[in-house]
Amino acid sequence: MNRKITYNTLILAHIGLGIVLYALGFLSKLFGILIPIVGLVYIMRTQNKNNQVLVACSYIVGSEVLMRMTNGNISHDLAKYIVIIYCLMGAFYSSVSKKNAIYLLFLLVLMPGVYIGTTVLNFDTNMRKAIIFNILGEITLFISVFYCYDRQIKFKDFEYILKSFALPIISILTYLFLHTPSVRDVVTGTSSNFQTSGGFGPNQVSTILGLGMFIFFALFLFFSKTKKQQLLHLGLLLIVSYRGIVTFSRGGVITGLIMILVLFVLTYRYSNNKAKSKIVLLIIGALLLGSLTWSYSVIQTGGLIENRYANQDARGREKEDRLGGREQIAMTELQMFWDNPLLGIGVGKNKEFREEETGIVAASHNEVTRLLAEHGSLGILALLILVFVPLLSAFENKQNLFLLPFYLFWALTINHAAMRLAAPAFIYALTLLKVNFDEEPSVHREQII
Repeated sequence: MNRKITYNTLILAHIGLGIVLYALGFLSKLFGILIPIVGLVYIMRTQNKNNQVLVACSYIVGSEVLMRMTNGNISHDLAKYIVIIYCLMGAFYSSVSKKNAIYLLFLLVLMPGVYIGTTVLNFDTNMRKAIIFNILGEITLFISVFYCYDRQIKFKDFEYILKSFALPIISILTYLFLHTPSVRDVVTGTSSNFQTSGGFGPNQVSTILGLGMFIFFALFLFFSKTKKQQLLHLGLLLIVSYRGIVTFSRGGVITGLIMILVLFVLTYRYSNNKAKSKIVLLIIGALLLGSLTWSYSVIQTGGLIENRYANQDARGREKEDRLGGREQIAMTELQMFWDNPLLGIGVGKNKEFREEETGIVAASHNEVTRLLAEHGSLGILALLILVFVPLLSAFENKQNLFLLPFYLFWALTINHAAMRLAAPAFIYALTLLKVNFDEEPSVHREQII
């Protein structure tokens, strides 16, 4: 069986998986256990000789929302634990770069906040859950970086990484269409819509679908070897864009669009003159198809999606709150920082403090303000490491065309969805891969489009 047939078969299998999880939801727990086990066997059998850890982690990250929306996880943050285990296994089978020592500092500066959290959390609070909920994203990021930093891969290896992300997202799309076949029947306002999001959190669904937009575009641009594959990835791009838009959660969709735009610019910059003319045509085509997708979304939502992106209610009145209450939560965390600028209030304490002071019962949606509130000035140092190390590595890693789009995914996602998902942590680590072209990417060849 050739690779193309194998890939198409996998796509059909994941459409089938979406159908099974919708029709026989009780099987979701079985898949939630089976998927990590298959990944473990895959890594052990190959001994990570060709960085199979990256493929396995990508699949876990892509399937996290699918498992959450179908109640398939035995633990809410199972995906983060699995990514940690896979990356540690990868480090065991293959050496890691000593350059990742800077991220040891990142981890160390978070430890005082963890200690303070153990001393200030309320007596009736589950201390373990409160601390792990808030620090697990950073630990996942650290272990992912520990494995990825300066690891050399070939550009063509991204084909397998991207497809591993893509396959479970196809299952999500299948599940969404089965759960809500008619968007028009369930849209009544301009708030984030749980019905069009498969009955699960629209913010997380939008985040993974926004990532899917970028993935299917990148597959279309670089890794579609035939016209049929180009049409396949283009069709999936349009479908995932539509389902992302109608979640009425804007963050993921806007992030996906920005990633696509940046990849456009980078591809154009590094292409030869012949390819540049084709990229211009591609941009025109993308704008046309994007406009058609948006117009279809407007029709299906009775125009309410336009109000949502214009920050208006169903009657067209301007909303005072532009970010669905996130501004108020972020402001309380900034106030915690100003009141405790040195070491912060302790990991896990921000939710308790906010409830005591304002009556708002909500976890943070913004990882930046949470780090400041819970870690104080050490949180600033942690952020500086996260922000600048990938940017500095970009100067000597110009062949990683995905560095900047992935970096922007992390930066934008943690500002509207914190690190609730494993995706921002793992994708951040992918920015630190050292990419080499064993041959010129398809964008430089005539069959790019």
